[in-house]
Amino acid sequence: MAPDTTIPAVVLSVMGLLLVAAATRALSRRSGVPFPIALVLVGMGLSWLGAVDLGFLQPMADLRIPPEVVFYVFLPTLVFEAAFNLDVRDLRENMGPVLTLAIPGLVLSSLVTGWILHAAAPLVGLELGWAMSLLLGSILSATDAVGLIELFRQIGAPKRLTMLVEGESLFNDATAIVLSRILLGVVLAGGATGVSFETVALAVAEFALIFAGGLAVGWGAAVLVGLLLGRVEGNAFIEISLTTVLAYLAYLVAEETLGVSGVIAALAAGLLIGGWGKAKISPSVAGYLGHHWSYLAAVANSLVFLMVGLRVEVGALVAILPILGCAIAAMLLSRALSIFVLVPLAGRLPGSDPVNPRYQVVMFWGGMRGGVALAIALALPPIPGRDTLVVPLVMGVVLFTLLVQGLTMERVVKWLELHVPPLSDRIARMEGLIAAKRRTLEQIPELQAGGLFSPRIAESVRQRCSASLEDMREALERMRDRELDIQEERRLLHLRCFAEEKILYYEMFSRGHLSERSFRNLTHSIELQTEAIRHEARLPEFTLHPPTGERLENVLHRVLDDVPGLRGLAEVLRAGRTARDYEVAWARSRGSLHVLSTLDEIAVSEAARPATMDEVRACYQYWHESARARLDQTAEQFPEFVASTQERLADRLVLHAERAAIEEKARAGIIPLGVAESMLAEMAEELRRLRASQVSKLRIAPEELLRKVPFFEGLPHEEFQQVAQRLRRRTAPAGEAIVRQGDTGDSLYLVARGVVRVSRQDGGLNRDLNTLMAGDFFGEMALLHGGRRTATCRAVTPCALYELRREDLEEVGEAHPAITEALRAADRKRRAEQRVPLGPAEPAVLD
Repeated sequence: MAPDTTIPAVVLSVMGLLLVAAATRALSRRSGVPFPIALVLVGMGLSWLGAVDLGFLQPMADLRIPPEVVFYVFLPTLVFEAAFNLDVRDLRENMGPVLTLAIPGLVLSSLVTGWILHAAAPLVGLELGWAMSLLLGSILSATDAVGLIELFRQIGAPKRLTMLVEGESLFNDATAIVLSRILLGVVLAGGATGVSFETVALAVAEFALIFAGGLAVGWGAAVLVGLLLGRVEGNAFIEISLTTVLAYLAYLVAEETLGVSGVIAALAAGLLIGGWGKAKISPSVAGYLGHHWSYLAAVANSLVFLMVGLRVEVGALVAILPILGCAIAAMLLSRALSIFVLVPLAGRLPGSDPVNPRYQVVMFWGGMRGGVALAIALALPPIPGRDTLVVPLVMGVVLFTLLVQGLTMERVVKWLELHVPPLSDRIARMEGLIAAKRRTLEQIPELQAGGLFSPRIAESVRQRCSASLEDMREALERMRDRELDIQEERRLLHLRCFAEEKILYYEMFSRGHLSERSFRNLTHSIELQTEAIRHEARLPEFTLHPPTGERLENVLHRVLDDVPGLRGLAEVLRAGRTARDYEVAWARSRGSLHVLSTLDEIAVSEAARPATMDEVRACYQYWHESARARLDQTAEQFPEFVASTQERLADRLVLHAERAAIEEKARAGIIPLGVAESMLAEMAEELRRLRASQVSKLRIAPEELLRKVPFFEGLPHEEFQQVAQRLRRRTAPAGEAIVRQGDTGDSLYLVARGVVRVSRQDGGLNRDLNTLMAGDFFGEMALLHGGRRTATCRAVTPCALYELRREDLEEVGEAHPAITEALRAADRKRRAEQRVPLGPAEPAVLD
């Protein structure tokens, strides 16, 4: 921005560029030219028109966005929006391959590109030090996957692959920004002296520090904002403002106050709010919030690409053409190494699937450079060669990827024969068109009866629709006869059933019967099944309860148990998971029953064979029985919780009926609009209160348990209450390992509700030792003697337990010796049963 530029001129120029961007978007859709490419071309045109002195275009052509605006406004917007809209669950399941491609891939690309530029510079009459070469390499390694992701969605690529590309691009960009910042510091601090081992070691240490610091700042800020969002209901202004403040404040605090990575802070904040925080955002606001961030990111991207076009100087590009050719070759070579070496390696990681070589080719050629690389280059401070080499070089590479790679992507996809959608998608499209034509035919008599059409016009429309409908049916039949085999038939029937399930879950969520998190768990499960059936013709082994996810939760619970003051939080999380498991099982039972009741109708529409129908019916019957078993387990162990859940469901149904009646009366004018709105607002608040489960019903008073345990039967009331006060409540969801063989422990557990399986690993074989139920206890050996656990105790059903720690027992035992004696007797009995002698260093009694 020129010093004499006035604020009104800047505002006018920005508004003009936004208007140009909107017009370019419309033209790009009509012409088929990708939007970023169209923006660059339009920007170049504006620059040329401004050069011929068209007065009304001159302010836009002369506009220069300061580096500070790019760095502090555009970058936080682009990074936070990308992280916020990412499917965090899918990202978590693919985190290993994503990070493998993002961090090692970017470092490899930066090194290869920097080395080639450093070696090629003297050949074209330039001198580039190692620091400057690596800085250019890091900037040119920041990829823009927007176009590639859109292409993958159009050709029906597996969702896991789309997530791999999207996650790699996000972390790649963040890493590139951090690495370029470090290398910029090296350039400013003494790049002329060369890069020594000490410089590299310090750079690595600094990278780790500012990366970890940015994560901590973003995570902490997002937790705070998430807690605030949880206290707001249905207020779009507050909720959108909080997320906007979060993105920029986390960035600024990290970057300016603490000196760590603001980009990583914005990334961490966006991921946490986009995952855990979405459950805190009001459903009525979620849509507005998504549009808000999508628009801000679109504005930032549009202005950046327009500025590229406006700043392109053909003369400057021609002047650096030799080194530009080297940079393009280096970029392509480094991208090829990253894709064709690291992608196969990432496919070998646990939980990963190999990537089809044809998709690898698309990932290689689709690795374009865009907004982030340009933003880094434009945000550089005045360094030698910035305006004459760095910015023109980055712009030249970006233009090559947009104009050459971007405009040839469609040909590459066709050459690889990836442009034909899967049969299931083509049949679904044809069935949708047929359903639309049927609806049109059904409405023609109604429109004719209303006097809107003459009989001649109505008959003409009917004949055209009938002929078109017949043609579509014939085309569908030909498609089925030519391509539909038993495997495709099974795939289609499963996909139709999954669609029915998903519709039901959305209806249950919209009526308040499912919480946000349970609904997301169920839809994620359906999406995993859909992806596996569509692309692999098989059902996934786990969807709702993957072992990796449960292991991570169990690790988190154990960590919180060991942190003073956070044991209560661990218990809240365990109880919440048990309640959520019940809610999901109830919905899955409803969904399976719904599909079973409509399966015959679905099978008729898909012309499925009886054997295929029976196979799909068996799957849903199994899922229904599994869900019912979970429901029955919870009902048996926690009848109060189940009764409360059913009462709240009945209350919600009543409220929905009352709300429908009030809306009908309001539309008829019987109830004044203001009165109706007030009543509906009160009902909405009541529905929100009834949406959550009463986790407190999972808790059982210690007295109820202790009266059943022989240890404490003879205690007087006062002493009994003192013991009860020292018991620590704990909830264990089904499948959780309460104690693990080999772990160190000193606690006794009393089973209040549920079933616990005791097992031991011997010689690689897992052997069940015992099954414990309400009133039983375990862990007395560790309580009395300390040391390592000799067996694993795992919750078979949802369990309610109480824990007595060694330090608490010592305190109680001093006042009540009878308790110590009872435990000593249990110790002798258990050792006699298992024939385990006392070790030489083990005390026989609790001292």
